[in-house]
Amino acid sequence: MAENQSKAPPATDPVQAPVLRPGRAADPVPATSATDAQAPATSIASSGEADVAEPDQEPELAGDSGTEGDHHEESHNGKAERVMAESRQRNLRLMLRQCDRVLLMDFDLLAMNDWPDNYTLAEARRARDLWLFAALIAAVVFLSGLTGFVPAWLAGGGFGAFVIILLLGIPVVRQIYTSRPSYLDLVVTRQRMLREARRHAAHLEGSDGLVWQCAQMSDFNPALKNSRFSHLLRLSESRVLPRQLTRREHVRLYLIYLLEAEKAYSRVQKAFFEGNQTAIDHGWQDVAAVPEPRT
Repeated sequence: MAENQSKAPPATDPVQAPVLRPGRAADPVPATSATDAQAPATSIASSGEADVAEPDQEPELAGDSGTEGDHHEESHNGKAERVMAESRQRNLRLMLRQCDRVLLMDFDLLAMNDWPDNYTLAEARRARDLWLFAALIAAVVFLSGLTGFVPAWLAGGGFGAFVIILLLGIPVVRQIYTSRPSYLDLVVTRQRMLREARRHAAHLEGSDGLVWQCAQMSDFNPALKNSRFSHLLRLSESRVLPRQLTRREHVRLYLIYLLEAEKAYSRVQKAFFEGNQTAIDHGWQDVAAVPEPRT
């Protein structure tokens, strides 16, 4: 009996077990039942778990708000990009509509490749002067025979020469012995070509002024900003450009400007179709549009 008592484990008092309380060191508590001693520990553990669980929920809320902010920013940027694309397409479409008459340009008519040069004109003028001088001499001889200053046979010869010289000046007879145009033919040719060029320029300019309208495409071709075209721009803006094309140099300058405008027009057209393709790729069907029809 005594031996069993000596071998029995010492009794442990649950009252003396240390209990952890938040904010304080472990210390004994007054004598209470085992159930009361375990309750604070359980509450402490549950409160500790709650404290640990709360920080885990806060990052989730922060992550959700950050995602929503990113989506909102992306939506705002996409809307701004769409508005800019729509505005750019509208401007390009307006350029194409206002400057499409540049495609109607007749290069051969404005280039005047058959324009009589000054050397040919000078030769024709010299031949005309010789013809007039010979006709005048023959007429003087004939008139001198009428007054008795020269013999009659000489006066008759002068009259015959005068008639022959006059016949040689008639265009139908002139074509028999020479293929070179006369001075009058060259002058008429120049006037006709210049008149046709002015008429064609008036058709291209229309009521709005093609050169002035094409100046807005200078961003696509810096050559349109050249100072030598400034006078053409002022005349086109005043709607008097065709009437001021009185020399071949003026028409050639007008042609050069239209050639540069044609280059700019092709670049604007390319940019417009590329913008349409980009809008279609983004799903902006209302931004993508075809050029407006010609009026």
